[in-house]
Formats: sequence, structure tokens, C-alpha cells
Amino acid sequence: MTQKHKKAFTNTHLSVGILGGGHVGKQLAKLLLHSSDLKPCDINISTKRPETLGEISNIGVECYFDNIRLAKWADLLFLCVLPSHLPQVCSDIRCHLSPDCVVYSFTSAVPLNRLAMLLEHSFIIKPQYEFVACDDVTTVWLFHNQVSAALKHKEVLSASLPLSMNGGLFLDQRWVSAVLYGLLNMCTAVKLGSGKTLLLLNGLFETAGSTNTFTYHTFVNSPSASDPIKPDDLFPWINLVDAQTKDTPLTDVVLRNKGLRDCISVMYYSAFSNLAEG
Repeated sequence: MTQKHKKAFTNTHLSVGILGGGHVGKQLAKLLLHSSDLKPCDINISTKRPETLGEISNIGVECYFDNIRLAKWADLLFLCVLPSHLPQVCSDIRCHLSPDCVVYSFTSAVPLNRLAMLLEHSFIIKPQYEFVACDDVTTVWLFHNQVSAALKHKEVLSASLPLSMNGGLFLDQRWVSAVLYGLLNMCTAVKLGSGKTLLLLNGLFETAGSTNTFTYHTFVNSPSASDPIKPDDLFPWINLVDAQTKDTPLTDVVLRNKGLRDCISVMYYSAFSNLAEG
């Protein structure tokens, strides 16, 4: 990634909300602070017991119990609540989410389509995991009970790599496409034309010998010949629920383009490199 393209993303303010302050919410907040450029002021947590988050609030993360306030504020909202609490939580916040807000759900027991219906929202990412029997499960995953500590180990990083998970877990590969479509939607949300969007994404995902991995048709089915694409035209808004439940033009690109997969792997490892160094 060039410095020019890094600045395009790192100079953009991102408000990250975490709804739920239990074990998952706490671990997520700590990991984001240790492995990203986010500052404590960029993160808010809403939980029924904000007084239990003293360690996090003391470093500048704002903690409170107001789910509606969090939903209105967040550009990216992580759902870290129990499945039994999700219907009420969704009922509370669904009218207050910006259409541009990315919702990332860790609530595994609730299917994606059900979550989209509860939230009346389509800009949702939810990993679909399956467990596969594996003799090395214990040795891979039980290094530590803290996520940031576990990710210091190369074995755990390798086992959690989204494109080639091992150690007993399998992740639906359409999740990767959904994340890339999410980046595309973010560009559309700020009215970035298709030409500049492709330039930015190709800069972020440069692969060996190629700086033109993505084209318009990588993401969108071919329009008619009578409807040419202009660089200032916006990409259409992509329904991320569809991107995770159906095959898309991008699904095939990720499958066939080894350079792109290698680039994503390098980016994944580098995201946690500072944990290993700490």
C-alpha cells in the first residue's frame, strides 16, 4: 500500500461503537486499541454495567448505557450481545442507524437474514463459521484466554486467517467478498466516483506485478453497451446480506486471483504485527 493510499483511509475519522460490554466487547475494544490506528476517543461502548469497564474508560474510551445514542453516533457498530437480548436491542436501535453504518455481528446463533429483518438494515457483516473435527484444536486455540495475547502466536494467526482457516474452524469465503463490498459502499457513501474508488482500492490491494486487480465489472455485473461507465459515476449500493448469501462477480475474482488472496493474507498478518512485537 502506498503512503498516498494509507493517508486516504487513516485521515478519515471513524466512529466505532461496541454494543455490549461483556467478555467479547471488552476483548474487542482492547484488540482494536492495540492493533489499529484507532484512538480511545474513536471508540464508545454501550453496556448495562458501564461501571465494570473502568480499565477501558480510564484510558479514554467513553462507556455508558444508551444504545440509541451509540447507534446514532457510530459509523461502524459491533454487536456483542447475547442472542436472547438481540430482538430488544434491534428494536431499540433500528430506527436510529444511519444507512451508511456498518453493523458487524458477533452474535452467532442468529442467522444473517433474521438479523437483517430485525434491524431493517442491509449494511451488515456477520461471519458464518463451521466447526470441523481436528486433532490440533486444543493446541491451536488454548494458548491464552485473552485474544490480544493469543494473536501474538504465529500458529493462532495462521489458524485464524480468513482465506485458509485451520485448527477446526471454517469460514464461508463470501465473508471476504462482503468485507470488500463494504469498502466499496464506504466509498459510495462519501460520493467518491467509480474511477477514484477503483484507484483507491487497487492501491490498497496491490498484488505482485499488478496494480489493476479491480475493475468496475469486478464488483457489478456488466451493464448494457448503451450505458457506458463514467469515472464520476458512483458504484451502486451493494446489499451486504446478498453478498454473503449469494455468489457475486467478486466471489469468483477472490477465488481465481492468487495475488489478491496473498495480498489479503499479508495485510491480515501485518495488522497484528505490533502485538507480536509488544
